[in-house]
Amino acid sequence: MLKVFLVEDESIVREGLRDNIPWEQWGYQFVGEAGDGEMALPLIQQTKPDVLLTDIKMPFMDGLSLSRLVHQEFPDMKIIIISGYDDFEYARGAIQVGAEQYLLKPITRAALQKTLAELKTKIETEREQKSYQEKFQNEVREYEQFSRTDFFVRIFEGRMPVQDIYEEAAKLSLRINAPCYNLLMFNLQERRVGENVGVESEEFARKREELLHYFIRYPENLVFRWNVNTYGVLIQSSAEHMPALCGRSLENVERICKPAEESLQWYVAVGEPVERLSLLAECYSKVNHLFAYRFLMPQEHIFTGELIGKNAPQEAGGRIDGIDAGRMDPELIRDFLLRGAKDEIMDFVENYLSEMMEAMQTVMFQNYLTLHIYFATLSYAEDLGCGREEFLRLMGEATPESVNSAEKLSTYFCSLLEKAMMLRDRESDDQSKRILKRALSYIEENFSQETLSLNSVAGEVNVSPSYFSAIFSREKQVTFVEYVTGKRMEKAKKLLRQTQMHTGEIAQEVGYKDPHYFSFVFKKTQGCTPREYRAGAKS
Repeated sequence: MLKVFLVEDESIVREGLRDNIPWEQWGYQFVGEAGDGEMALPLIQQTKPDVLLTDIKMPFMDGLSLSRLVHQEFPDMKIIIISGYDDFEYARGAIQVGAEQYLLKPITRAALQKTLAELKTKIETEREQKSYQEKFQNEVREYEQFSRTDFFVRIFEGRMPVQDIYEEAAKLSLRINAPCYNLLMFNLQERRVGENVGVESEEFARKREELLHYFIRYPENLVFRWNVNTYGVLIQSSAEHMPALCGRSLENVERICKPAEESLQWYVAVGEPVERLSLLAECYSKVNHLFAYRFLMPQEHIFTGELIGKNAPQEAGGRIDGIDAGRMDPELIRDFLLRGAKDEIMDFVENYLSEMMEAMQTVMFQNYLTLHIYFATLSYAEDLGCGREEFLRLMGEATPESVNSAEKLSTYFCSLLEKAMMLRDRESDDQSKRILKRALSYIEENFSQETLSLNSVAGEVNVSPSYFSAIFSREKQVTFVEYVTGKRMEKAKKLLRQTQMHTGEIAQEVGYKDPHYFSFVFKKTQGCTPREYRAGAKS
C-alpha cells in the first residue's frame, strides 16, 4: 500500500480530505498532515511518503519551496500541487519543482481519485521496471567481472595504449583517472589436504565476501578477479595519500583473514606506486615478483618491498653453511607447482636461488641443487600420473648433466617447472572438461527451469561456484548467465516464430516465472519486444 502525506493550511479543507477520502480503498495509507511547509518537512523526512499532496499558498514555507526541497531529497516521491489559483505562473512553477499534477480547488472526489489512481499505476510501473533493471544488472554482474579481468590482463601485460585504456574503461563504466596508482594482489584458499576443487565452506565464502566488500566500499579501489583464488585491487589516489591507503588496505586484509588462519591460507602483496597508466605493467611486474615469495616464505602473509628488503640474503661468501636449510625443503617446489601460475615461474626461480648464488660457484653444491630440484619436480609429475620416461621426453635435451653453470641451472629450473605445470594444467583441463561436459548436459536439460542458477549447477557437478564460474568462462568464452540467457532467448524466438503461444506461456516455457521480466530481458538482449519480434518474423 502506498503512503500519502497532506499539507494544507486551511484546516477545514485538510480535515475534509483526511477524513472523507477512502484512502485504503484507493490503495493508499494516510501517514500524516501539516498546516504549512515548515512543519511538514521534518514529518515528510520521517514518514517518507510515496505521494505528497500540498497546497501552493501557505504561510512560513509555501508549497513550491517545500516541493523543491522534497524533490531534491526524495526524487522518486510524487507531488500533487493543489491551488485555488488558475494562474500560468503557478502551474509553471509546479512543473519546475517536479510536480506530477496541478489540481484546482475545489477538488472533486472524482478528480482526486483519478489522479491518485494514475499515480499509483505510474509508481508501480516504475518500481517494477527498477526491480527488473536491478535483477538484470545482478545477473550480468558476472559478465562485467569477466570483462573487467580481461581488461586488466591486457593492461598489465602492456598490450593496451593509454588511449585504449580510457576508452575500454568507459565502456566498462570504470573510473580510471588519478594522479597516482598502485596494485594490491591477495590470494585466499581453504586448507584442504588432497583436494583441488570442491564445494567451499560457508566460513570461507563469508571471509571472501567480507574482504571483497571491504575493498568495494571505497571508490578509490577497482576490484577484479585475477584467477580462481587471486584477486587484484587497483588503488587510485594522490601520491601524498597513497601510502596511507595501502597501509590501511593491508591492515584490513590481516584483520579479516588472520582470525581464520586455521582453515584459511591468505597472502597479500602491494607494489610500488606509479604516476602514469602506461607504467601499470611495470607496477604489476613488481607486485608479482613480491607475490611469488609466498611460496618461499609461507609463514609470512603480507609482502612488501620493505619486508623483502629486510629479509634479503646476506653474502654467504661461497659457503654452503650460510644457506637457509628451509630452502632445501622439496615441499617449497611442490607447493609452487600446486598453486603457482606460469607467469610466476621466473620470479619464483629468481627468489628461490637468490641466496644460493655464491654457493653455486662450487661444483659440488651446484650438482646437489640441480638434482634436488630435478627429483622434487619429477616426484610431483609422477604424482600426476606421468611416468619418468614421459617426463624426460618432455624435457628433451635439458638434463641434470647439461647444467654446468648458475645461469644454466636457472634456465633448467624454469624449464622443469614449466613442463610440470604443463602436465598439471593438462590434467586440470581434462578435469575441467569432464566437469563442463556434465554441467552443459545438466543445463541443456534444465535451462527452462526458473531455479537454474550458477550455484545449483556447481552443486550438481560438485565444485564450488567460484571454481565453476572461472572454468565455464574460460572454456566457453562467455559467462554462465550469458550462456543460459542465450539458450532461453533462442528457444523463446523459436516459439514466437512457430507457435501461437501467449508471451506469458512462452516465458514459463523458457524459465521465467514473471512474464514482464521475460519481456524486459528479451528487449534488453534482442533489441525488440517479443510482440515486435513475432510481428517481424511473420511479416
